[in-house]
Amino acid sequence: MSSHAAGEGPADRTAGNRWEVARPAALPSLGGVSMAGYRDRTGGPFDLRVLPQPAVIVVIGLGDAPLAVDCGAGPPRPVHSLAAAPTPGAARIRAERVRCIEMRLPPTAAHCLLGPSLRALDGTVAPLEDLWGGRERLLRERLADTADWSGRFSLVHRFLAETAARGPETAPEVTAAWEHIVARGGRVRVADLAASCGWSRKRLWSRFTAQTGLTPKRAAMLVRFDRAARALRAGADASDVASACGYADQSHLHRDIAAFAACTPAALAALP
Repeated sequence: MSSHAAGEGPADRTAGNRWEVARPAALPSLGGVSMAGYRDRTGGPFDLRVLPQPAVIVVIGLGDAPLAVDCGAGPPRPVHSLAAAPTPGAARIRAERVRCIEMRLPPTAAHCLLGPSLRALDGTVAPLEDLWGGRERLLRERLADTADWSGRFSLVHRFLAETAARGPETAPEVTAAWEHIVARGGRVRVADLAASCGWSRKRLWSRFTAQTGLTPKRAAMLVRFDRAARALRAGADASDVASACGYADQSHLHRDIAAFAACTPAALAALP
């Protein structure tokens, strides 16, 4: 499963000792959605802390072994598929014999694919059936009958395209604002975003929040945190990361990491 969300994430289907990873060779673009297939070659226990990131992560299990979602309130809930909010809280996923398809949905695409259900995530990790209802089960059953990764990716892509065609549209101004936030690594001012799309600050705040589940300011902070987290986990020095990612100083970086991940930069860098 993906490196930032869940441990190791090699770049191809033969990399790494534990994971077989497959990626689609060529599929039409679908609002920035990316996907990959994962199979744990060891079949052993898997324990993952879900980190905040500027995307909704959807995981569809392909085997019989359920995923145990632990959000810190009550006993872990066994599910076969899940969706993780951009800020998932204190969430962990535990499983064995992992075999799944993982999708990364930009919040602007998640609006089309999850619609009003996006708000049901509410900063946590939820069973995908809570969002897609019986369509989630039917998709899993069809995937179970599909023999190879290429066929599975094509099936999921068709499912997403059909879902997006029926779902609510994301305003072009919201999409443009989101893309600008990402391109700038989160180093943007909300007033400048609003001016760039010809909206008032209040209108941008309202429409952006309704369609992505994040305020523009929160989205910018999350994109900047994501960039910093990746750099720290790649071995970069915290002071260099603070400067490169646009933090006022190292203390500012510490505060953001504490707010998003409830740990220190050193602890974040040490996560598997």
